[in-house]
Amino acid sequence: MHILIVEDEEKLARALKKGLEVKGFAVDWLSDSEKARNRILLYRNEYDLIILDLMLPGIDGATITESVRQENVTTPIIILTARNETEHKVDLLNKGADDYIVKPFSFEELLARINSVLRRPSLAQPVILKVGDLEMDTSTRVVRQEGTEVPLTLKEFALLECFMREPGTVLSREKLFDHVWDFNSLSWSNVLDVHMKNLRKKLQHDDRSEQLFETVRGVGYRLAGEVHV
Repeated sequence: MHILIVEDEEKLARALKKGLEVKGFAVDWLSDSEKARNRILLYRNEYDLIILDLMLPGIDGATITESVRQENVTTPIIILTARNETEHKVDLLNKGADDYIVKPFSFEELLARINSVLRRPSLAQPVILKVGDLEMDTSTRVVRQEGTEVPLTLKEFALLECFMREPGTVLSREKLFDHVWDFNSLSWSNVLDVHMKNLRKKLQHDDRSEQLFETVRGVGYRLAGEVHV
């Protein structure tokens, strides 16, 4: 999952970025409100979530939220605010924020809110994803194949989650890269192929790994298997 942090307090932003990367998220950070608004509009389909500080110099977080919603940006937004008044919170939600968290906050609370918001896409996704003999718990970040836990790296987990959220759909290399790696990564490198090779190897079962992940030449990859609910 790819997250954009918009926060002008460097110490806080770096701490959040580091903490989220340890949890397996790809994270970009911007401190300039105008650049952030432009980034959101230009790359609206590349971010899964935006963490937006309210009291930014220049354009404040509430104005950014309202303006990008007017441009039909649907990416979930969590506002960081120092104000705890009910009227203020209602105003943020009415302007298009999906959630808010009051400073100071614990990283664990922010992570819980992130996971909660990410479970609320346009078509609600369950906490447990099941495709074929694969089962993924997105809250505990545990993957099992036929009941046996499969140890995955953070990037392998993120890749597999993309596939399990859209089984049977061909996911382009660009889409996979945008959702798993941060903005500064080199999309022309072979890093995706290396991780796909490792993922296939770990999920290989009765020589069915090639059937599990189909390579669509010149486009990307597709996860085969039936969805279970």
